[in-house]
Amino acid sequence: MTSKHSSVGQVEFVALMAMLMAMVAFSIDAMLPALPQIATELSPHAPNQAQLVVTAFVFGMGAGTFFTGPLSDSFGRKPVVLVGAVLYSAGAVLAIIAPSLELVLIARVLQGLGCAAARIVAMAIIRDLYVGREMARIMSFAMMVFTLVPAIAPLAGQIIIGFAGWRGIFGSFVIFAVITTLWLQIRVPEPLAKSERLPFRISPLWAAAIEVVSIRAVRLSIAVQTLCFTMLFASIISIQQIISDAYGRPEEFPYWFGFVALIAGGASLINAGLVMRLGMRKLVSIAVSAQIALSIVAIMLLQLDLGLTTRFVIFIVWQTGIFVQTSLTLGNLFSLAMEPLGHIAGMAASVISGLATVFSVVLTIPIGLAFDGTPLPLIIGILLCAMASTVLMTKLSGEDVKA
Repeated sequence: MTSKHSSVGQVEFVALMAMLMAMVAFSIDAMLPALPQIATELSPHAPNQAQLVVTAFVFGMGAGTFFTGPLSDSFGRKPVVLVGAVLYSAGAVLAIIAPSLELVLIARVLQGLGCAAARIVAMAIIRDLYVGREMARIMSFAMMVFTLVPAIAPLAGQIIIGFAGWRGIFGSFVIFAVITTLWLQIRVPEPLAKSERLPFRISPLWAAAIEVVSIRAVRLSIAVQTLCFTMLFASIISIQQIISDAYGRPEEFPYWFGFVALIAGGASLINAGLVMRLGMRKLVSIAVSAQIALSIVAIMLLQLDLGLTTRFVIFIVWQTGIFVQTSLTLGNLFSLAMEPLGHIAGMAASVISGLATVFSVVLTIPIGLAFDGTPLPLIIGILLCAMASTVLMTKLSGEDVKA
């Protein structure tokens, strides 16, 4: 880190960036135990629609990323995070008082728009300070800390529900946003000097966006990110229903989810070392190829006449593979896409993350709604995404971009 950042050490820096990014995970995963209650209270005739509480947030976050990057390039990183936190908290308050599922979904979109600021600015700050494989290494450490939040978020959500009902979870979102935002404002100097900021005008922003999507390697990275996000989000919105309905273990859901998330955290640590040896593209290719093999094996085993407990173990192993694959792909794919775009880091982060997130929601919703009481529709959907990712990674490996 440069001298202007000497007031905060690397360990604290990584922890803070991880917490900013973890606002996304906490906003999603803490809601998972509440989905059955939300369905019962607000959507009793169409319980699958409760999944939209998650996808509405992801959609809002994806849409918000198109704006937060350019705004942070023009007005600085920290002010944008502050405004985003206010918007995020306002959405949480609206959800607390919302009398219908439709209004809750609007509140979740609003939360997603605000949360996009923390997500994108964190990645832009990392890109401000690091490049290449070192950037991927820092991102991996941040992702490792980040995974601790989803490991405990469902259990935290379940505890909050026990004391304050499912609406109480939104109060915890406000507290999380306040603590994290104040930490950034107090401890980290503004990383983007005024002399480096871009004027907030439509024409240069449009030109920057065109530059991002004009690079073939960046387009391929975005496409693979879209598929990897789809695999992650589809499994997240389905896992509670599968564990509860297909395997009859609703009370155990937070613990199994936390177990899988912790293993994924270890995979992020492994990624930090492997990426320096193998390179980002090769590591991503290995991860998605392994996902194909794991999904095929899971489909074959689930066709056999096995006991319920054995089938549950097979599903948990497969689900763990999804989270591990996420740890080995998303940070590297983002770093690959950002590598040639350091001079417009904020805008690049917005376009890359926005496109990948919004399009992943389009793919995620039908996979989630295909739930039929078994994990097979989900596994088949993931398999198709992994196969498409492998094809795209073959093309990306031929691009002349340092990785």
